[in-house]
Amino acid sequence: MKYPEGLKKNGTIGLVAPSFGCTFEPYISCMQAAIDRFDKMGYSIIEGPNCRKSDGIGISSTPKNCGGELTEYYCKDDTDVLISCGGGELMCEILDYVDFNAISNAKPKWFMGYSDNTNFTFLLNTICDTASIYGPCVGAFGARELHPALNDAISAIKGKLNRVTGYDMFELESLKDEDNPLVPYNLTEEKELKLYIGDAEKSSLPVVEGRITGGCLDCLSNIVGTKYDKVSDFNAKYSDDGIIWFLEACDLNVMSIRRSLWNLDRAGWFENAKAFLIGRPLAAWKQEMMGLNQYNAVTGILGKYNVPIIMDADIGHLPPTMPIISGANALISTSNDNITIEYKYD
Repeated sequence: MKYPEGLKKNGTIGLVAPSFGCTFEPYISCMQAAIDRFDKMGYSIIEGPNCRKSDGIGISSTPKNCGGELTEYYCKDDTDVLISCGGGELMCEILDYVDFNAISNAKPKWFMGYSDNTNFTFLLNTICDTASIYGPCVGAFGARELHPALNDAISAIKGKLNRVTGYDMFELESLKDEDNPLVPYNLTEEKELKLYIGDAEKSSLPVVEGRITGGCLDCLSNIVGTKYDKVSDFNAKYSDDGIIWFLEACDLNVMSIRRSLWNLDRAGWFENAKAFLIGRPLAAWKQEMMGLNQYNAVTGILGKYNVPIIMDADIGHLPPTMPIISGANALISTSNDNITIEYKYD
């Protein structure tokens, strides 16, 4: 696994928009406030040509333009790290225009984003054998006050995140809107982890170590079976480590979560699984349909592996979220409704 050097003092952050661009409020104000914050921290900003565009369908521009921007800015010598402008819907369509060979041969750099950006964070791991960061898009750094999770994400792009611990409270409903674009997270809910071995709920879990990868299930379920599906090769290469899968869902209801997991399972993705780290689902939070909820939607498919499953973790679309160094070796422990991840860059 290749690891980037990280953002140095007075370094340059490249902004790219392989999914949505920042073209309406509150995203315009959030991105500008983030740029101002990074500028005050001593960093330079270079914006890609699509960051303020909306001429695409489900993404900032055409698939060709978005794939070209992502390739160019990853390979450019004058950007040290890349942060995505946002998530979206159809980033999968840019993949035919991303030059994965050029990216594999370029000097590695951190790319950070989440949600639709799974289409790159995950494929950097499985196609390019390069680590990435599953973490906030740029607008999150425009908040008036930075939550510790956002400071953790800054440590990650600096290449200095060796250990991260989860957070006590989370946001169920954001107060951010076009009139209040810079409000901090609305932390109203107390976190409570659900722990399982197989399909049996447990009060504690053993420490687990393995190679961590994954992302947004909405996106991963589209990649499976395509020419971009290199999970079998990835599993084989890291068979001695075993894989810790981190997964979270955005628009999927509980039935869709179960169907998507069934799809990945039957494709053999989880054959080398050491554990599963499941984030809080956005659309399916506390949802029940025909006897299915957010928990047995997962354990009903993954329980057969008889490995630790940590659910309602600080990952995904209900912030705050722990930055995941996707591709790294990770040591994961749980205690008192909290989770700690120690990263090993080997």
